[in-house]
Amino acid sequence: MAEHHKHHGLFHHKKDDEENTPVEAVILSDTTTYPDTAYGSGYTETTTTAVVADEKDYEKEVKHHGHKEHLGELGAVAAGAFALHEKHKAKKDPEHAHKHKIEEEIAAAAAVGAGGYAFHEHHEKKDAKEEKKEHDHEGKKHHHLF
Repeated sequence: MAEHHKHHGLFHHKKDDEENTPVEAVILSDTTTYPDTAYGSGYTETTTTAVVADEKDYEKEVKHHGHKEHLGELGAVAAGAFALHEKHKAKKDPEHAHKHKIEEEIAAAAAVGAGGYAFHEHHEKKDAKEEKKEHDHEGKKHHHLF
């Protein structure tokens, strides 16, 4: 059978370029020879170690946090709209007003939480931009005349 695995779900998707990204590695090899003894003949043991240099993709990280920031903003808007909808229902349906008030307050809390998440991701994006800027200017001299 083919060794092809398909993931069905939301969180197991990989883009083609993520699977085949080249990785720089340094291979270290160490050979040890043990001499003959009274108990038996000697042997040689070789140990190989690969050290992978992982280069951080700063642009990808900035985009990633930007997308998550937008999702947080969208969640805040959606929850806020639902809270207003429930407030309107509470006025129009006095028989179930208490239920609608509770749902309104839950939606308002969700809107605040989503807004906080968007704010958090905004600062993560700013930090990633600063890291990218520091990485890009590493080793370069800047002469400011004014």
